[in-house]
Amino acid sequence: MSEAFTLVEAGGLDLLIVTDHASAHVPKDIDLGIDPVLRANHIAIDIGVAAVSRLLAAQLGGTATLGGVSRLVIDLNREEDAPGLLPVMSDGHVISGNRAADLSDRMRRFYHPYHHAIGQRLAMMASPFILSVHSFTPRLASDPEQRPWEIGILYGEDDRAARIAIPLLEAAGLIVGDQQPYSGKLLNATMNRHAEANGIPYLGIEMRQDLVADPAGQRRFADLLGPVVLACRSALT
Repeated sequence: MSEAFTLVEAGGLDLLIVTDHASAHVPKDIDLGIDPVLRANHIAIDIGVAAVSRLLAAQLGGTATLGGVSRLVIDLNREEDAPGLLPVMSDGHVISGNRAADLSDRMRRFYHPYHHAIGQRLAMMASPFILSVHSFTPRLASDPEQRPWEIGILYGEDDRAARIAIPLLEAAGLIVGDQQPYSGKLLNATMNRHAEANGIPYLGIEMRQDLVADPAGQRRFADLLGPVVLACRSALT
């Protein structure tokens, strides 16, 4: 077991579910300098994504790679030179413990092993398809405008799976945001590295966290997403 990630192997399908912000874990030797209550907040973890990813892996017979530490420890979905890789501020909260943190140590412990594991799993697959799973808060403290979307679809240059998934999700009754509330043109580092750079098809999704905060919501989204993921994979691999 690695402190950088958890690997969930549920079958032999060439499907890798990648969940960068699956954990709120902060190792005991790291002091973020924040109220511990914030570790359950959206600034620390994508609420609901670990459970949905595990359900999808089991349902579809794929593999899931779940990030093992809070994004406040290091943001696994950032380029290696990105300013937000080691956050010192998030949605109005100061992460004071990161001001003097050793970035190279956190990269060595968490970032590099996580991305190595993803690359290793993909190399084992003949025709891989990636599902990237995130969640978003209905509103930010720093921007109180309500976000109406139930699920957002993110992509960089490769929008092939997005174009398949969006109408299917809308037909299932969901309010779908195309590059909303975030744009995959800006926040797509893991998929840029492992999917787009290697020509691997992928679907990037963000679920609204209040809709996947409990087991019933997690099951609902897993059931809705399963057929969509298979449709995208079937068309593109």
